[in-house]
Amino acid sequence: MTDSKTPMHYVCTWDEAAELVKKFAQYWVCNCGCREGKGRCTRSRMDVCLTFAFEATLTGSDRKQITAVEVGAILDDAREKYLVARPFRDDATRSKVEGICFCCDDCCDYFLNPEEICDKGASIEQTDMRRCTHCGDCEPVCYFGARVMEDDILIIDSEKCYGCGLCVAACPVDCIEMVTRN
Repeated sequence: MTDSKTPMHYVCTWDEAAELVKKFAQYWVCNCGCREGKGRCTRSRMDVCLTFAFEATLTGSDRKQITAVEVGAILDDAREKYLVARPFRDDATRSKVEGICFCCDDCCDYFLNPEEICDKGASIEQTDMRRCTHCGDCEPVCYFGARVMEDDILIIDSEKCYGCGLCVAACPVDCIEMVTRN
């Protein structure tokens, strides 16, 4: 029985995604259904929907089994291209994780369709504003709109933070860290 209140997807950091991957011995990948539906993605490769079970519910085509090394390449690409790690739960019960989608704001329905629901991750950003230079490098990678530049000042709305950690990677002065969400 599906818990209709539990969204299929949730957000996590790249490190959390890497730890999740380590719990499984077999992997499959398929093309992203969003990327296929839009016909393109300017940000990343097409095959970024990773599953841990062959029978997992997926929307993309060309499912194939891959090695741990190939999974590592997908994780590396997610970091390089600033893709949000969005693990997904089984469709029937929403109680176990079946895989991870790697998403962006270019083509993914989650960011383009306001009706798509996703749980916030276990982490949240914490910015040391005394060290922040207000350079704005973190703003374009915050697909959730939690970081906005106004009159050359960084404004942060932590309520909008989903805990992906992309801002941490983009910050040139290392003034952002991910902490446990309360």
